[in-house]
Amino acid sequence: MTDTPAGDLGLGVLGYGLRGSIARTAHRPGAGSRVTALADHDAAARTEAALAFPGALVSTDHAKVIGDPDVDAILVLTPDHTHAALACEALKAGKPVFVEKPLDITIERCDEILRTAYETGTRLYVGHNMRHMPVVRLMRDIIARGEIGEVKTVWVRHFVGYGGDWYFKDWHAERRYTTSLLLQKAAHDIDVLHWLAHGYTRQVQAFGDLMVYGDNPHRREPGEPKHDDWYTRDGHWPPHTQRGLNPVIDIEDVSMVNMRLDNGVLAAYQQCHFTPDYWRNYTVIGDAGRLENFGDGPGGVVKVWNSRRSTYRAEADAAYPVPDVQDEGRHGGADPLLIDEFVRFVRDGGTTDTSPVAARMAVAAGVRATESLRDGGTPREVPPLDPGLTAYFERGQTRPAPEEHGL
Repeated sequence: MTDTPAGDLGLGVLGYGLRGSIARTAHRPGAGSRVTALADHDAAARTEAALAFPGALVSTDHAKVIGDPDVDAILVLTPDHTHAALACEALKAGKPVFVEKPLDITIERCDEILRTAYETGTRLYVGHNMRHMPVVRLMRDIIARGEIGEVKTVWVRHFVGYGGDWYFKDWHAERRYTTSLLLQKAAHDIDVLHWLAHGYTRQVQAFGDLMVYGDNPHRREPGEPKHDDWYTRDGHWPPHTQRGLNPVIDIEDVSMVNMRLDNGVLAAYQQCHFTPDYWRNYTVIGDAGRLENFGDGPGGVVKVWNSRRSTYRAEADAAYPVPDVQDEGRHGGADPLLIDEFVRFVRDGGTTDTSPVAARMAVAAGVRATESLRDGGTPREVPPLDPGLTAYFERGQTRPAPEEHGL
């Protein structure tokens, strides 16, 4: 490892778009890591990167970043459908890799990334930052303490108030680049659902539709860049006032998924991109109580009902405020913690709270759910991962014992 003179881990960044915030969070000269090289095809992005990372190599060629001797690890922050090719190239070059979620947009390409990491022995990390979000940590701790008993069912509702801005004005709106928002967006929540329930989805059934944005005629011309006001926190409401949508929109803006996990837990996930509010609501029901969050950031609370039966009562048996942490990198302060874990993992190895196996399983559930909703809601089986690969990653990416087979 060729640490920079200050002892920092040298990071190479591929892509400087919406998730460029991850690169900025990771750039901490003198405090453990710094961006030393970056590649992006967009000239404006390269100009911004040159200002954000003084002295870094800024290029249009990702190969220059991967091959740079001052780069110790790679951050793959490019559009979803490019993840596998870039991650595998970096892994084969012996550079530890951070891949932004979702891992990729097909099950096969996700498996290719995991297999390449296994075959090369190069460390792989997936940026499922919600595992570091305070509200998720709080719910997991409540479950671990046994306050609701053994988890039996999980319901997730995702109100995506800014969906029309974030997902229907660029490549996210096209199936060929995303498969669906059950990968790009729901991969977060499916991963959290799996984590809280201690299992992975085995069967899915889904319905969905393009109910609002598909009827909006205000599209950009092919090749026309996004408008300068493509996103405003207070504007673009109601949804029919949106302008400058992507020329092609063939993904759903509302979806509902039923899931059966491998441990018997039943779960449901719902996502809507034309609500006026933006937050996630989790309800987890065990055999001795239930929890539910109201708000998913500072000021929110997770309530627990577990003492008795009753009709509706707003006053729960226990109420736990969502911790108020400084949100340096968005996602409730999760991004800095994500980078901390990645840098530690690159240097020292070992297990991590994020999981390449879980990332693959979240994509697999999303892919099969998408197939179901586009085929009239027919149930689908979610293929398991090769058990040899599962064992490898669960051991902290160490080689299996000679008696292990399956690879």
